[in-house]
Amino acid sequence: MLLCSSGVVLSPSWSDLAVFLLLLVWSGPITSLLKLIILAEILNLDSADIVVENTRRNTRETPRDFATNVDDNIEEEPHLRAKKWRRLMRDYEQSLYPDSGISRLSFIVKLFQMKCHYGWSNNSFNALLLFLKSIFPKEKSCPTSFYDARKVIRDFGLDYEKIYACVNGCIFFRGQAYADLNECPKCKKSRWVKGKGKGNEKDDPRKKVPQNILRYFPLKPRLQRIFMCEETAVAIKWHKEKRLDDGVLKHPADSMAWKKFDEEHEWFARDARNIRLGVANDGFNPFGNMKISYSNWPVILIPYNYPPWMVFKHSNWMLSLLIPGPKSPGNSINVYLEPLIEELKELWEEGVETFDVVQKWNFKLSAAVLWTINNYLAYAMLSGWSTKGALACAYCHRETSSKRLKHRHKHSYMGHRRYLPHDHPWRRKKSSFDNTRELGEAPKPLSGYDALEEFKTFEQTEFGNNTKKRKKSEHDKVAGNWKKKSIFFNCLIGRHYCYVII
Repeated sequence: MLLCSSGVVLSPSWSDLAVFLLLLVWSGPITSLLKLIILAEILNLDSADIVVENTRRNTRETPRDFATNVDDNIEEEPHLRAKKWRRLMRDYEQSLYPDSGISRLSFIVKLFQMKCHYGWSNNSFNALLLFLKSIFPKEKSCPTSFYDARKVIRDFGLDYEKIYACVNGCIFFRGQAYADLNECPKCKKSRWVKGKGKGNEKDDPRKKVPQNILRYFPLKPRLQRIFMCEETAVAIKWHKEKRLDDGVLKHPADSMAWKKFDEEHEWFARDARNIRLGVANDGFNPFGNMKISYSNWPVILIPYNYPPWMVFKHSNWMLSLLIPGPKSPGNSINVYLEPLIEELKELWEEGVETFDVVQKWNFKLSAAVLWTINNYLAYAMLSGWSTKGALACAYCHRETSSKRLKHRHKHSYMGHRRYLPHDHPWRRKKSSFDNTRELGEAPKPLSGYDALEEFKTFEQTEFGNNTKKRKKSEHDKVAGNWKKKSIFFNCLIGRHYCYVII
């Protein structure tokens, strides 16, 4: 383990997020795991035994997406999505059949959970639904096909988007420029898997199999659903209405970054319902076999408005992106984060119309990213500052005290004594350290404003795992350890991005 002078661990280590993700791992094909992760996001359940009816008796275990405490006495007309939600809940909360003890919605959700957990095929699922329909007393007690059952989930706005990407992560095949292309304009790799189409794929592009797919879960519908449940709509305002501000750091709202952000943007802080988010990212092996070098990279959003006992309850986390393997996205994570950043910019600049079930009126909901959560290796991908080499410490940046070991072919990081008081005896003690006295000052961390100044002349890196390494130029020496300009600097407008702490 190597420690920089600022105390930052420079050796690879698993973060808490990775430990959590490894709990989801079991043996099986990657497609089954993808289905399970997607289902976990759709259901938002803590365990397989949780169903909708039981959770309504215990609000602390309520899956946010299916809770309904909507009062019928609406003072203001809800927006379109809220109307659709209430209509669906009325339709599907009816009993499966008389004295069944389970609602139609819970029945469909439980079947979906078992289908993904045990790897049932669509044909076997259809056969089961037809059999159940034949023995249930009511004619319309259950859907007759997988397609009909899936429509229920889609109508709740719990679906995800498939975005085709270059196999090397250079671009997305979307927008007017790239949507109709069959190969990447940068690395010239084909968009499709050769020889795996169905039928005459040359005539019908729908039958072609893409090489790389990003799964994106839209953020706005899930933020809106928070305010369709009374419990979560009240809890999301805890940081302002019920938090005890006694100067002790017990919640992110007590931090300097949070308070400074509120001072700079009073319009955002004025409404306690506006949401502060953290972005967590790490890679994990989905096969449970470390001999296979394959890693997925999920991106998870954590709303920090909740009280401490709810913030890190994983049923309140939101899976935003599922970046495919088999390798780490590296600098190309900027490309994969584009859909999320676009939606975050819209939430900051325009907001999204949301119906508050407690206040019983519509309001404009805004959101902002305050920080990211990751280990030191993933930190390099998100921030753009390389955590390797002589300037590996992002806290000390250009003032990192390092020494190249001639025979070990690695860097050693010294200068820890700079952080001690000037009269501390260890500053003058030579024999216990590197036979030198420490007279230097502790380095000042690089601020967001400083980073922006450096980026004014910075040449953005070309993305893609197939790009050739360029030779270091005079410009690179001035740029220090910056390898790219992080996409998070485009997340908020003006000075706002200075509070994205990476």
